[in-house]
Amino acid sequence: MAVVKARKQDIDMLARLLRAEAETEGEKGMLLVGNVGINRIRANCSDFKGLRTIPQMINQPHAFEALQHGMYYQNARERERRLAQRTVNGERNWPGKFSLWYFRPGTFENPGPCPPTWYNQPFAGRWKKHCFYEPTAEECENVYNTF
Repeated sequence: MAVVKARKQDIDMLARLLRAEAETEGEKGMLLVGNVGINRIRANCSDFKGLRTIPQMINQPHAFEALQHGMYYQNARERERRLAQRTVNGERNWPGKFSLWYFRPGTFENPGPCPPTWYNQPFAGRWKKHCFYEPTAEECENVYNTF
């Protein structure tokens, strides 16, 4: 059962984002990107107040670098659609379980270390080249109450 409303075109949109943001990180990496996106919709806190839909979350200004590159605008593939549906259905994975932010430090070829905080939120963990950050309960208690 979906934890956010998602039409077929929303699943396709999310699938395209997963691929564009994290295809080199494998299926788990793409699931983690989905976790962060779904968390942003459900948490309603911090920089993500008022987001209620997948299109709002993806099109939030400055939210995803992938929207500046051509891969995001390619057709969704079945593999990524299945991953997107899993995140919409509520599957969460560490370190994206409660995370609202992620980024890749350094360069693509030479990833750097994860800083201890990002946007003043603590480091939750790393998956391959991406660092994940989850809010404190003071910043966003709701992200911990969504399941």
